[in-house]
Amino acid sequence: IAPALADPSKPVPLIAQACAGCHGQYGAGQGATPPIAGTPKEDFVKVWAAFRANERPATIMNRIARGYAVEEVATLADYFASLR
Repeated sequence: IAPALADPSKPVPLIAQACAGCHGQYGAGQGATPPIAGTPKEDFVKVWAAFRANERPATIMNRIARGYAVEEVATLADYFASLR
């Protein structure tokens, strides 16, 4: 079951689809990969920055995080925070 959108009229950002490969559809998590749906915006951005700076243990997110612009991370943070 997909998490409910805070605003069902808001479309899924295209950039968020890249996250589904590891974090599952709508960021619900899958296997050993944790859910990101419902993560508060500030926490999402903080964790992303820690991955980018190699300050948080990761298998691949430390490399992925470096490929996104600040605006793109903000879009992802807004979107995943809007999911329950």
